Amino acid sequence: MDINGVVLMQHYELGKLLGHGNFAKVYHGRHVVTGASVAIKVIDKKKVSKAGMMNHIKREITVMRLLDHPNIVRLHEVMATKTKIYFILEYVKGGELFDKLTKGKLQETGARKYFQQLISAISFCHSRGVYHRDLKPENLLLDDEGNLKVSDFGLSALVQTKSQNGLLHTCCGSPAYVAPEIIDQKAYDGAKADIWSCGVVLFVLLAGFLPFHDSNLIEMYKKIASARFKYPKSFPVEAKSLVSNMLDPNPITRISTAGIIQHPWFKLDLVSEPSMAEKPVSGNLVRSGNRNAFDIISWSRGLNLSRLFSDSIEDDQEMRFMLKQPASTIISKLEEIAMILKMKVMNNNGVILLKMEQKDGDLQIQFDVFEIISNVHLIEAGLVGGDRFQFLEFMNEHIIPLLSV
Repeated sequence: MDINGVVLMQHYELGKLLGHGNFAKVYHGRHVVTGASVAIKVIDKKKVSKAGMMNHIKREITVMRLLDHPNIVRLHEVMATKTKIYFILEYVKGGELFDKLTKGKLQETGARKYFQQLISAISFCHSRGVYHRDLKPENLLLDDEGNLKVSDFGLSALVQTKSQNGLLHTCCGSPAYVAPEIIDQKAYDGAKADIWSCGVVLFVLLAGFLPFHDSNLIEMYKKIASARFKYPKSFPVEAKSLVSNMLDPNPITRISTAGIIQHPWFKLDLVSEPSMAEKPVSGNLVRSGNRNAFDIISWSRGLNLSRLFSDSIEDDQEMRFMLKQPASTIISKLEEIAMILKMKVMNNNGVILLKMEQKDGDLQIQFDVFEIISNVHLIEAGLVGGDRFQFLEFMNEHIIPLLSV
């Protein structure tokens, strides 16, 4: 079916097909009022639901809402019909970094520039509690000015998905770029796994081929597990120590993003590093910068994800509402409410968990606080344990009225 020229939701005109995967197609689009170019990712609800991938799509939306960075593809808006979900994304027309690599290795200066931008983006993600988990040249796009943009957060993980020991357990990623601890199916640190993948990307940029490659997948995994690879003679000497520290098979001793940023090779020709110098935000308190009215409206329109995935108006295990109060005030009030209602309270870097012990199962509610604009915050309350009807009653009768005072 040719949908070229179709106007979506009276806002965007669909253009040529840019690419496709198992569950989605990506089209060039144009805003009918401003004429601005966008990329429109069209997701088939039925296919996604059949494959059990709905939670992946929800997580991708949540993650991309958190990330506003010049080297990350921006999600402008999310819309849906009964059969389709539409991501309105920043249009990055320079293609994939992978396309450049098909012609061979890059010049050292160009490779360093792309790598600096990649680390800037990934450092920002990690400071927001987001781990990409599928970094590779195919997911690194270039804009018309030659700047790198990280894309495809479909396999990303949020800090909330960590287990009690602070580690992730899901095995994912592309084989040649995946960290050895993931291959070993061990619990792993998402940040350190991303750093390994970035190390593979840097090797490919400077060498023109993969450090770990074998037609036999098991043999390739053995090479990855022992970090067995060779540098070509042309590989820049100053970059070898950085790559070796990133491709350390032991995640505990593997270099951190802070260490990468301080490495002499990395610091050469560094134009500016505003996002890397930026202090990490505690927990999930997210400063999204100055937003115009369109940003706030489109952001709010996509907040209740249940409307995108079903005909239900409300999600009975999740609630979202806005408060015009400082984040510190909101957190203090939640702690006071816990005392009044005789609930246990845990504050994990700005993520608040309220727990009420009961004979028939503890009621547990998690609160995440996101800054939209100065002193305007989105509160996300999610049922972690207990009865959903009690959760709704508790939120409507106690939490929201007391927070709003």
